[in-house]
Amino acid sequence: MRSDAHILLIDPAHFDVRYAINPWMQPVHWARERDVYMARARAGFDALYAALVSIGCRVSVMPGAPGLPDMVFPANAGIVLDGRVLVARFRHPERQGEEAAFEALFRRLQAQGVVNSVTMLPVGCYQEGAGDCIWDAHRGLFWAGWGPRSSRMAIDHIEAHFGHTVVPLELVTAQSYHLDVCFCPLAGGDLLYYPPALSAASRARVEALVAPAQRIEATAQDLAHFNVNAVNVGRDIVMSRCTDRLRATLTARGYRVHEVDLAPFMLSGGGAFCMTLRLDRRVDAAQPAACALA
Repeated sequence: MRSDAHILLIDPAHFDVRYAINPWMQPVHWARERDVYMARARAGFDALYAALVSIGCRVSVMPGAPGLPDMVFPANAGIVLDGRVLVARFRHPERQGEEAAFEALFRRLQAQGVVNSVTMLPVGCYQEGAGDCIWDAHRGLFWAGWGPRSSRMAIDHIEAHFGHTVVPLELVTAQSYHLDVCFCPLAGGDLLYYPPALSAASRARVEALVAPAQRIEATAQDLAHFNVNAVNVGRDIVMSRCTDRLRATLTARGYRVHEVDLAPFMLSGGGAFCMTLRLDRRVDAAQPAACALA
C-alpha cells in the first residue's frame, strides 16, 4: 500500500570515505578495500531504495556532486516541513561545499512544485539539517540536537522560521555527533533513543515530554549498529542490520523491522535515516497539540 511519504535519496556514485570528521569514519580501512566497499555501497543503496518502495514510499533519486562524498547523506541537507525548506549550514569545511549543491537541488524541487520555499540560514549559524532537527508528528514539535555540529543559536532560527516548538537537546558524546544517530521518534508517540548521548538536562526534557511506557532505550550495541538511525513510516521501520534484542522489542510493540546492509555507509558514520530526507512532512491538524515544556 502506498503511503504519503516522499523520500529523497542521493545517488552514491560520488560516495567515498576520504577524511574523518566523526569517530565512525575510517578512511584508512576504506582505502584498503575501496573497490569492494564501493560495490557494496551501491548494493546497499539499491537495497535501501527497494525497502522504501516496498513499504509504499515514493522515492526520488537525485545525483550527488564530484568532490562531495558525504552528499549521499541528504538528511543533513536541510529541514523540511509544510513545503518549506531551511537549508543546512555545515560546521566542517569538508562538507561546506554541500550547501550550494543542496540549495540548487532544493531550488529544482521548488520549480517542480515539490517544495514551496527555500531559505538559507545566516552564514556561521551552523545547523546540519534533519540530522540535528527531527520532527515529532505525534507531539507536533521538533527535537533539535546541538553541540558537536549544530550551534545552539540555530534553534531560535528554526523556531522563528517554522513557527513550531523546538526542544533543544545537547549532545555530549562524539559518537552521537548528530541527533539522528541516537534519537528516533516513532509512530504513535514511541521514542527510540540512547540516553547517554544527551546531557542530564536534555534527558530530563525528554522524560518530561515522553511517557515512560513510550521510551525505548537503545543500547551501545544498537547505537554501533546504527539501529537508532532508522526510517519510520507508520508501523514500518527501515534500518541497518538490527540487534536481536531491539528487533524483539520493536516487534512486540507492533512494528515491522526491515533490515538493510548499510555497512559501507556506516564506515562514514551514517545509516538509513542519514541517507534519506522526507520531503512531504506536513503538520497534521489531527495530531495532539505541541506539548508544553516543563
